[in-house]
Amino acid sequence: MKQLFGIFMMIPFLLFGCGRSAPEGGDDVSISVSTEEKPAYLVVFSQCNNAEPYRAAQNHLMEKLWSEHENVELEIMDAQQDNSKQISQIETTIRKKPDLLIVAPNERGPLTDIMGKAMDADIPTLCLERDIVEPNFTSFIKCDNYAIAKSAGEYVEKYLTEKHGEPKGKIVELRGLLGVDAEVQRYEGFHEVLDKHEGIEFVQEAVADWLQSKGRERMTEILRAQPEIDIVYGHNDPMAVGAYLAAKDLGREKEMIFIGVDGLGGEAGGIKKVIDGVLALTFIYPLCVDKAVEVGHKILSDPDFVPEKTYVMDSAMISPENAAEMYEKVTLD
Repeated sequence: MKQLFGIFMMIPFLLFGCGRSAPEGGDDVSISVSTEEKPAYLVVFSQCNNAEPYRAAQNHLMEKLWSEHENVELEIMDAQQDNSKQISQIETTIRKKPDLLIVAPNERGPLTDIMGKAMDADIPTLCLERDIVEPNFTSFIKCDNYAIAKSAGEYVEKYLTEKHGEPKGKIVELRGLLGVDAEVQRYEGFHEVLDKHEGIEFVQEAVADWLQSKGRERMTEILRAQPEIDIVYGHNDPMAVGAYLAAKDLGREKEMIFIGVDGLGGEAGGIKKVIDGVLALTFIYPLCVDKAVEVGHKILSDPDFVPEKTYVMDSAMISPENAAEMYEKVTLD
């Protein structure tokens, strides 16, 4: 028992010898804890659907840019184009109390309330390129889908006039997920230009949910019902490429031209599809990630920083005339 008592009596002295020290000239003991670790910030990106090439490119760039900041931990969640799943994932995120939440909403209505709850929890929240019904975000980073669609409509107007001697022709439109901001504006801007011409007929509109496989399926059905088509306008490149593949399957790809939106770089991106002659035209819709990381990092590092409510990114039209140049530029970027 005396030996055990002696051991217990030595423990405080051993502790003082391991990181604690008594200041000179006093009986008080101070404990100093030293760490070299930088403060860690948790950033969560709620992605609506990893399966789309545009979304995969967003994720890749998000990982790349945040990795340049050593004090940031990034988590990416995949909602798989399911509103309920995305809402549930954000609810879980709110309980984690991240330092920054970035959301690419699957649909504008269903995501509004949960993003409001994130704001109520004092979590800075960035809305990425798809809007929500109420401005429940710190900042909204987007491009002008309406302007892109108007430019596409003006191109089609000129093309059909040159082809037929007047603005007339038959158009197929493959729409994205209905009700999403991008789908609505890519529809309305296009129709603003073309609906005023009686000779221009939209022979078929179909919803393909942004996916190449569905674009191919819908276009196969349309081709069997429509003997004459001049233009296929896809609300994104994958749907337009899917339509091209369907037409090629039936030996009809040279009867019409295909237009898309997104303009991603790389071998599988829309710019390369213009170079290869699959698409006649596409438009770069910026990933918006670089601006999100720029704004997000300022929010994390500067307590006095007040971001703008909306940031609008630039777009560009990609045609056979500038596709090679833009492909090199986007690849280098």
